[in-house]
Parts: sequence; C-alpha cells; structure tokens
Amino acid sequence: MVDRIVSKSLAARHFANLLPTATVWEAAGVMTRTACSSVLIMDPSGTMLGIITERDLVTRVVSKALDPRTTPVTDVMTRNPQVVRPGTTVSQAVLIMIERGFRHLPVVGADGSIVGVFSARDALPREIDAAMTMAQFHEQINDALGGG
Repeated sequence: MVDRIVSKSLAARHFANLLPTATVWEAAGVMTRTACSSVLIMDPSGTMLGIITERDLVTRVVSKALDPRTTPVTDVMTRNPQVVRPGTTVSQAVLIMIERGFRHLPVVGADGSIVGVFSARDALPREIDAAMTMAQFHEQINDALGGG
C-alpha cells in the first residue's frame, strides 16, 4: 500500500488565521466558527508567525487563569512552529508529532505559501501505527547508543 502524503490527506483545505494583534478570545471564536482546532497567526504580509491550538487554550490560558478577552495570541502561541512540505508522508508527519509532542503541523509549499494544517485526526490508524513503530525504533536506537 502506498503511503499517503499530507497534502492529499488534509480533512479540509481551508485553515483559520488571525493577525498577531488578536486576542485569545478572538482565536477561540474563529476556531468555533470555522470548526478548526488551530489558528495560524500571520502578519499582514502573510508570513506565519505562530500557531495556537485548542490544547494551548487549555494549557496556556485556562489553567493559568488568564483573561482570554485581554490576552494577546502572541503571549500563548507557539512561535515559528515546525512545518512540513506537502509531499511529506502522513506516517512521517505523525512521527514528528509523536516525537515532539504536538498534534498540528502547518503544511507549507516550496514558495512559502500555507497549504493547510495537518492534524493527527487526518491520519488513518495504519499510518499512526507505522509512526508509533518508527518512534519506538528511534527510542531503542537512542537507548542503545546512549543518547537521551
């Protein structure tokens, strides 16, 4: 079976974005209206500055009792997030997410344009299994070589 690539597996071709002047409240509203679990933070020229996710809302806002109406997205977003190219296999993308502890990867074309945001939800069970197997293999190799 041929591995799918992320650009062919995105559940939706659209992605949500806001300017860095937005508040967390606005980001949550955009996520709700667009049914997206993440929002890219982009400057007016279209350069991606960061990403904020539903998980960030819980771990970086709610758990710290920050006021979402006054907290800027730039205070809680992940700056310069890891990205993948459209031709990255889904298994490779999931492996990156497993090893680095996040669930969303912006997909960026060679010209720097945003193609979409790949989410762990976009992966099929067999692709997740393949990534888990590879993650376990990487862990075993690191242990054998004395890395950490």
